[in-house]
Amino acid sequence: MEYIHDDSTDLRLAQRLKTLRTERAWSLDELAKRSKVSRATLSRLENAEVSPTASLLGKLCAVYGMTMSRLMRMVEEDFIPLLRREEQPVWRDPGAGFLRRSVSPPAQTLAGEALECELDPGTRISYDATPRPGLEHHLLLIEGQLAVTVDGNTHELRPGDCLRYQLFGPSAFATPAHCAARYFLFIL
Repeated sequence: MEYIHDDSTDLRLAQRLKTLRTERAWSLDELAKRSKVSRATLSRLENAEVSPTASLLGKLCAVYGMTMSRLMRMVEEDFIPLLRREEQPVWRDPGAGFLRRSVSPPAQTLAGEALECELDPGTRISYDATPRPGLEHHLLLIEGQLAVTVDGNTHELRPGDCLRYQLFGPSAFATPAHCAARYFLFIL
């Protein structure tokens, strides 16, 4: 799989995060309190000195009431109806072992989005809160093994399994030490 790293995307993301905070008239201290992310980390993130992790973006998106994909759409180019695989935006959190391909990015006039995700073996990503209560997910495991925890219930998925749920609280995605996972996530 091809990995795309684009410094201009990181810069646009930093600018968008700063705009979201200033639109709400929040100081860095206020955002730090709401997100439980240190003020120093937020400052470095908004100044594009560091790239965000999936967990960090999850915390910020929960505070702003939006999905991570919606945030990423805000920093991507204009909506086009057909996205060839090589044109689909890819974001990787190498520290967490997480790859996210926006197969069908969110758009102003479309309700859903589709992601292709990969988790390395022995990876666990936790989200403290949902970006929007009742957010609907349909997760289809393509390869590997994946444990998804929603509302305190852990679901062990095998290839071909589809887990459908609504998010109202914390969630987590985990792979065993010996096996990666590749899945599609449809968000409505």
